[in-house]
Amino acid sequence: MASPEVTPKMSGNAPRTKNTHPTTRQDHSLHRGVGSIGLLFASVGSIIGSGWLFGSMVAAQAAGPSAIISWSLGGVMILFIALCYAELGTMFPLSGGVVRYPHVVFGGFASYMTGWINWIAALALPPIEVMGALTYATKYGPFTHEHLVSGQTVHTLTPLGIALAVLLMAVFVVINYFGIRWFSRINNVLVWWKLGIITLVVVSFVALGFHGTNFTAGEGFFSHGWHGVFTAIATSGIVFSFLGFRQGIELAGETSNPRRNVPLAVVGSVLICILIYVALQTAFLGVLPHSVIANMGGHWSSLNFSDSFGPLAAVSTMLGAGWLAVLLYIDAIVSPADTGLIYVTTTARISHGMARNGNAPAKLATTNRHGAPVVSMIVAFVVGLVLFLPFPSWQQMAGFISSATVLSFASGPLTMAALRSRLPHHQRTFKAPFGHLLPMLGFMSSNLLVYWTGWTTDLKLFIAMGLGLVLLAVNKAFSRHEAMNRYNMAFRAGFWYIPWLTGLAIISYLGDYDGGIGLLHFDTAVPVIMVFSLAIYWMAIHFSFPAKRVEFLADAISREARGDAVAEDAADSAATDAEAGDPSEPEGEAVLAPVKA
Repeated sequence: MASPEVTPKMSGNAPRTKNTHPTTRQDHSLHRGVGSIGLLFASVGSIIGSGWLFGSMVAAQAAGPSAIISWSLGGVMILFIALCYAELGTMFPLSGGVVRYPHVVFGGFASYMTGWINWIAALALPPIEVMGALTYATKYGPFTHEHLVSGQTVHTLTPLGIALAVLLMAVFVVINYFGIRWFSRINNVLVWWKLGIITLVVVSFVALGFHGTNFTAGEGFFSHGWHGVFTAIATSGIVFSFLGFRQGIELAGETSNPRRNVPLAVVGSVLICILIYVALQTAFLGVLPHSVIANMGGHWSSLNFSDSFGPLAAVSTMLGAGWLAVLLYIDAIVSPADTGLIYVTTTARISHGMARNGNAPAKLATTNRHGAPVVSMIVAFVVGLVLFLPFPSWQQMAGFISSATVLSFASGPLTMAALRSRLPHHQRTFKAPFGHLLPMLGFMSSNLLVYWTGWTTDLKLFIAMGLGLVLLAVNKAFSRHEAMNRYNMAFRAGFWYIPWLTGLAIISYLGDYDGGIGLLHFDTAVPVIMVFSLAIYWMAIHFSFPAKRVEFLADAISREARGDAVAEDAADSAATDAEAGDPSEPEGEAVLAPVKA
């Protein structure tokens, strides 16, 4: 089936560009080969990545025993966002949904900005996770070496490490080349392993010795107050972990029963992992030996272990459970490798989705006979290799990736709100609760999480967004691609992006988190962000496409979603229907046309 892009149908005497139908040898549809467990495990496997090996200690350093609240509250905030995407994912079960949905109500400019930062964040994750696996594997070979950067120990790859990293990335691409079924089967096995190990750690820690007095040690349960609780959410890997729910959305176009499987994967993965991470944090705090508590000197921020495989392996060794430490040594390589595999899969779906929107090169929408977006995978592989150069270690990028992903996800609640406003009677197989309150909370949560990350990280994020605007301007100036015209870009409908990014940057700079000037403190910044979020929320809905245009585009993207599910031998007739256009379509609206492969 041909991949559609959006091209304009213009009223008046404006010429209409001719559509070109690709051959099915160049462009095949994605295949729906992922079942309910496969889609759920894609999300769970991404949430339980390499971060779980260090997350409990880092969260305790930032918040003390109240890190338990950080995991719970962080999970709930992400759940607000996930519920919005669960509703969207059942309305339009398309792969790369995070970048597809905004296009329906806000047009090409908003979907491009969402896709740009989302693609950068997702693109960085496979090589970062590969570097993480090799950092742990240095126990067995000279794959990385340590050095100091700004007083912190970081790891960079050796020549041998770079060669092995490239090989691992290539293996991930090969697995994905043979289609979503291959990926799903391999990932399911790896996720069962990860779930088994993390459950074994929790049970073993409780059985080996649990000290209730640890929860009031040092500065007490709230060792750093609520400021520490929220700092831990943004900077301790909590948000970084929970954002893995996205895989249920990015692969929605490749699951056999999306209206059942998407909510199960998106919402179920967050709920399951909230329980897992809260249990792990509780077990970790309770099992800490008295000698470790004493060495902190009364300050949870001084909690540390020298074991390069992380605090869980160190505690296991101290308690005489060497067998558990060995399993953690193995998992320290398996977990990040699996997460890297998952993100190779989903990164290709993001650029594939951007191409179908018409705001990325059409070749990125090309799939092979196995239904894999092969061009997008190759591009992600080549660009990802740049991150294997001797830059500061992978740990230094976690904050940026978290903030970037949260920022890109903020468009989901706004898209859901605009669709509820413009199309209140549209079929919704899964309807999230609480009306407009839920997307408001989801959008506020996104802005708060970006703010809590701190200005030092956010500055890099906003620079990246500015670079995206420059690239868009250059592309628009020199591209002859019909989808880059003013009709498809819809700057007015996506105008809210500019005051949103500008305002969020100013608030972050004025705040007191990591590099801010401290003009806004915790008790004043939160109300400011809430009011600011409501203003942008209203602006986005107000400037979104009118109901008639949204209805047309929603119907078009729904037809595309249904088309992805038909047999390959129906591709030609489906493409011909799309090329002919709908005679009842409104003047001046966008028409789905095949991508020229």
